[in-house]
Amino acid sequence: MHYKVLAINPGSTSTKIALFRDEECIYTKNVSHDASELAGFPSIPDQLPYRRDMILKLLKEAEVSLEDIDVFVGRGGGLLAMEGGTYRVSELMLDHARRCANGVIHPAALGSQLANEFAVKYGAKAMVVNPPDVDELQELARMTGIRGVNRNVHLHALNLKETAIRHSKNVLKRSYEDCNYIVCHIGGGISISAHRRGRMIDGYDIVGGEGPMAPTRCGSVSVSDLLEYMEKNQMSPSDVKKLCTRSGGFVSHVGISDAVELTERAGKGDKYARMLWNTMIYQIEKGIGAMAAVLNGRVDGILLGGGMVHSDDLVAQITESCSFIAPVTAYPGEFEMEAMAAGAIRVLKGEESLKEYTGEPVWSGFEWDACG
Repeated sequence: MHYKVLAINPGSTSTKIALFRDEECIYTKNVSHDASELAGFPSIPDQLPYRRDMILKLLKEAEVSLEDIDVFVGRGGGLLAMEGGTYRVSELMLDHARRCANGVIHPAALGSQLANEFAVKYGAKAMVVNPPDVDELQELARMTGIRGVNRNVHLHALNLKETAIRHSKNVLKRSYEDCNYIVCHIGGGISISAHRRGRMIDGYDIVGGEGPMAPTRCGSVSVSDLLEYMEKNQMSPSDVKKLCTRSGGFVSHVGISDAVELTERAGKGDKYARMLWNTMIYQIEKGIGAMAAVLNGRVDGILLGGGMVHSDDLVAQITESCSFIAPVTAYPGEFEMEAMAAGAIRVLKGEESLKEYTGEPVWSGFEWDACG
């Protein structure tokens, strides 16, 4: 039996759609949205009809029918922390997505809503797969040096887990649940994560500023140095939050976020650009080493995904520094659309159970935190 799945991934300035027949992508489109047009909407939920109608227009022009779709899968933003897996879109999930219950205001929250609208209209199922707030941290990864301030992570969970699933199946001929990996997504944001037997037990909170610097992100910085920087430059907390995700990294140093342009400058003799590029890679290598310790050195592979992995120099540097830990394998680009379809198909085939979103974080603190 064959299955058809439409994957929908709303981003900050684009909407990606992809139609799959089983694992084969038979139609895909990535539409960029004019920033001034999106600015006309008072809030992200107000963009829903606009993005929905745009998708329908594209599919009509491509003569793609939605009548025989089995599952509509949306990017699952706006939700509270949950275990990895494939989830049914429920009324509770939709309510949380509409109000971005996790506090992260991002168009990814429209994913489950769009999937639901199409599913209701065409009599299909609606699901989300490994949403951005997947939390499978082990207990030791949660505590910080400040009582009551505990760690959580925001990572590229969808691409990280799919890369590991595919490598397990296609390269090692084993199940993801039988393997240990260090998996990195190296793009506009950089995620480094430790996977033990099918669970992502540690990683960095890249939204909060942890981990290596990235094109638009500052990465980990000394708290005292940051406080001094804030005072010197008369910065507010909201200004600092922008350094974490929008104005740090390459942008802070040289005013650009394009890694290709940075490496071109470095190739032409720009020492600042070369140091910046190499420093980012150095920090990635340190993060990989840390995750190797988390896994007690028992690592079946180091997997690199994301747009910057198209750089031979980046892959070569990481391989030279980290291959003593485990073999390094590059998967340039990302599997996000494929991952959404694959998760739904695994459920349809009975290879994976469909999960229910509870609306309760998978972890809510240590027992002593409640004592005050």
